[in-house]
Amino acid sequence: MPRTLVDTCRRKGIDRVIVTDHNTIAGARAARSLDPERVIVGEEIMTTRGEILAAYVTEEIPAMLTPHETIARLRAQNAFISVSHPFDAWRSGGWKEEDLLEIIPLVDAIEVYNSRCMLPSFNRRAREFARKHNLAGTVGSDAHAAFELGRSLVLLDPFTGPDEMREVIRNAKFATRWSPPWVHLTSRYATIYKRIKFRLDTSKRA
Repeated sequence: MPRTLVDTCRRKGIDRVIVTDHNTIAGARAARSLDPERVIVGEEIMTTRGEILAAYVTEEIPAMLTPHETIARLRAQNAFISVSHPFDAWRSGGWKEEDLLEIIPLVDAIEVYNSRCMLPSFNRRAREFARKHNLAGTVGSDAHAAFELGRSLVLLDPFTGPDEMREVIRNAKFATRWSPPWVHLTSRYATIYKRIKFRLDTSKRA
């Protein structure tokens, strides 16, 4: 819930949080309305090849466009563009290296550590790829529940907007912690809850 997210960030001293729901910015906008200085509207977008992670999104991008079309739409709104958990082979949003090589000239960074990657090798491969291709890195908690917020942090100089974020990202420092496998149960619970709630709401309207 947006209120819980904002309150948790305040309690943990998280100065900025990029809210990146899958293929929607509705939740991010709701959270930003509660704390515009702290919340950055983002989106995690499934393309036909893998997932793109964007910050400072002003217009929602639909799922299942090609990577190039997705990036073109994000660049048109000057969003900060990254690639989430690029080599996580256990997620549908992971990338094949040949597909990733096609888009790296068009993105601002790739995620080099994701707390929810089950195997350390997934994050290690992302770090090695970023170093080899001189790409800026980001890290993410990939939080699906409030207690996960802040497990991985990007420590940056102050910035305002996507252009300044691009300037400071290469000097970022990271504080990372792995999330144990049981946290994935929270995602499963949320999915089931949403399905039940949708069915109940639909039956009430019938």
